[in-house]
Amino acid sequence: MVKMPVEVLLVDDERDFVEMLSLRLEEEGHRVRPAYSGEEALQALAAAESDAVILDIKMPVMDGITALKLIKAKHPLVEVILLTGHGTVETAVEGLKAGAFDYILKPADFTELLSKLAAARRRKTEQEERIRKAEARAFVRRTGGV
Repeated sequence: MVKMPVEVLLVDDERDFVEMLSLRLEEEGHRVRPAYSGEEALQALAAAESDAVILDIKMPVMDGITALKLIKAKHPLVEVILLTGHGTVETAVEGLKAGAFDYILKPADFTELLSKLAAARRRKTEQEERIRKAEARAFVRRTGGV
């Protein structure tokens, strides 16, 4: 089976973490763009869509939950995986209720993260396919099946 690369936006205010995780994800064949704040993440998504966003919850100025809500409002098909510390699982649950695909605890298990990224990409692809089919059916109805 051919592994499809995931377009990932990696958002965390810890630059060393972003650089290291970006390298590891790129070694696995994924395409990664870094962002170091919620504001940067929104700007990056406005410039180019991603399949998935890996988003830290604890960031200064705009926390991850606020960023998640804005991302989902403007880019509803983009899947968001939250990164959370051990003490903030409750916040991760809040994020799931706000539309996050999933969450992972820091320090992140890389194999688990790869699995969640693949699942997030599949979900986004399935949603896009359902939308295309619905649009095609609507077009057929409007044009009378011509």
